[in-house]
Amino acid sequence: MNLTRLESLVGSENLEKIKKLNILILGLGGVGGYTVESLTRCGVNNITLVDGDTIKPSNINRQIIATSKNNDKYKTKEWKKRIKLINKNAIVNIINTHITEDNMEILFSSHYDYIIDACDTTKVKVKLIKECHNKNIKLISSMGTANKMDATKLEITTLDKTETDPLAKKIRKELGKDKDLMKDVVVVTSTEKAINNTMLGSTAFVPAVAGLYITNYIINDVVNNK
Repeated sequence: MNLTRLESLVGSENLEKIKKLNILILGLGGVGGYTVESLTRCGVNNITLVDGDTIKPSNINRQIIATSKNNDKYKTKEWKKRIKLINKNAIVNIINTHITEDNMEILFSSHYDYIIDACDTTKVKVKLIKECHNKNIKLISSMGTANKMDATKLEITTLDKTETDPLAKKIRKELGKDKDLMKDVVVVTSTEKAINNTMLGSTAFVPAVAGLYITNYIINDVVNNK
C-alpha cells in the first residue's frame, strides 16, 4: 500500500506507529463505516470489526459499504473484503455478533490501542465507557448523528462538555455523578438541535464527517504524542 503522501506529512516514524495500531470498531453503520475506510487508507494494519447486522436497502443512502449488489450480506464480511482490496497486508478480524451488556467481554480478548464506539445502543455505550476506563483503553464514542443536517456543527470534545445532543444526555444520566469519568470520554457530537421527525432521518454527509473526525482524532493523537 503506497502511503508516500501521508508519510510526507507525518514522517516515517509516525507512519510506522500508525501502521502498528490495533483498533476495534464497534458498529459499521454510517459513522463506523467511514471511520474504517479512512483508518484503512491511513495505513492501519490491525483492525477488528464488530457488527451483527446485514446490509439493507435503507443503508445505501449513508453507509459506504452498502450497494445494490450486496443486500442481506453481513457488514463485517463485506468490510473485510473491501479492506483487503485497499490494503492486502491488513489483518482484519471480525466479530459477527450483536454486542450486549452480557456478552461485551468478547471485545476484550485482545489488547487495543483504541476502541471506537459507533453503535446505537445506550446501555452498551455506557458499559463500554466504564469497561474502557477500568482497562485503561482509549475510547472514542460517537453520539447522535440522526436527524441532523449540518455537518459543520460536529465536533470532537469530551462527554462532560456536551449540551444539545440527546444521546449524550442519556449517557450522562446513566453515568450519574461521575464527572471525572465523563471528562475522560472523548466523543464526536453535534451542537445542532435535532430535527423533529417521525423516524430517524439521516444524510450521507453528517455520519460520514463524524467518522472522519474520529480518524482525524486518532491519527493526530498518535502524531502529537511522541
